[in-house]
Amino acid sequence: MDIASPRFLIAGKLSRDYLILPGDRPELDVLGGNALYAAVGVAIWEPEPPPAVIARVGEDFPQEWLEKCEQRGLDIRGVNILPLAVDVRSFAAFTSRTARSMEDPVSHFARLGMTFPKALLGYRAPSYLDSRTGLLPTSLRQGDIPGDYLDASVAHLCPVDYLTHSLLPAVLRQAEFTTITLDPSPGYMNPTYWNDVPALITGLTAFLPSEEELCALFQGHSSDLWEMAEALARYGCEIIVIKRGEGGQMLYDASTRTKWEVTAYPSRLVDPSGAGDAFCGGFLAGLRRTYDPLEAVLYGNISASLVVEGTGPFYALDALPGLAQARLEAVRQAVRKV
Repeated sequence: MDIASPRFLIAGKLSRDYLILPGDRPELDVLGGNALYAAVGVAIWEPEPPPAVIARVGEDFPQEWLEKCEQRGLDIRGVNILPLAVDVRSFAAFTSRTARSMEDPVSHFARLGMTFPKALLGYRAPSYLDSRTGLLPTSLRQGDIPGDYLDASVAHLCPVDYLTHSLLPAVLRQAEFTTITLDPSPGYMNPTYWNDVPALITGLTAFLPSEEELCALFQGHSSDLWEMAEALARYGCEIIVIKRGEGGQMLYDASTRTKWEVTAYPSRLVDPSGAGDAFCGGFLAGLRRTYDPLEAVLYGNISASLVVEGTGPFYALDALPGLAQARLEAVRQAVRKV
């Protein structure tokens, strides 16, 4: 069967997630990854042709999980299976609705009186300082992109690593992509990379950091979020969106110099782990559909609202028909021009 060339590319990670969700509910060794949540954020609005995922995993990654991705309507021909084992474990414990810890899993399981999973032995939290020179096994390369994927014109780069984010946008621009959005990695959103980040932002359609990442980058330079957004836009990026979790989003549109605040849709929170990535996918779909940055933020807002109400990246795809559109109409009432 011929597979249609995709319109939306999502580059990022697949992972084996070990989660302690709000309410101390464990979800152990389950399929995850920012690329899947972002792709689902797109698919809520634009399921056909299937959003395409670009990622790297090892030969030890469960094949049945990849088959499930295909069954749920994603194009995973861009998932490169390396001929070696690759550690893609990811741990996160939510100590409240919004506070997340990715370090010291032993203490979290001990706090709950739970047996520590053998599969997490030897786990190390991700480094908070990326390398400028060394590629990781999960770093994405130009050769990971199937040829027909470059016929698309819209792409989103999930948090990966500094080198991936410094190389891939140029590849996409050379292929004449008209829309490139990027969600930065905490590994370089810090003062050490203060002089490097501008080059990553130049030429992007939209830059989509979290409030925490932005504050970490601007430490010692500014504490005003709007001031930070304007500073980033001056490097040549059309749209800056600051993701604030349950606080919603802040949008700075550089072309009109307008500022907007959007309240998060009041969801029934079950698993917040993929919310930011789902937002980015929904934002991309909304921008492609409407060419309106504010509308795009609303689309992302609703994608995130659906994803957090269940566990796993595919929960939102089973939402009642029409629910996303109904929420979209509702959240328009929660927009404020600053």
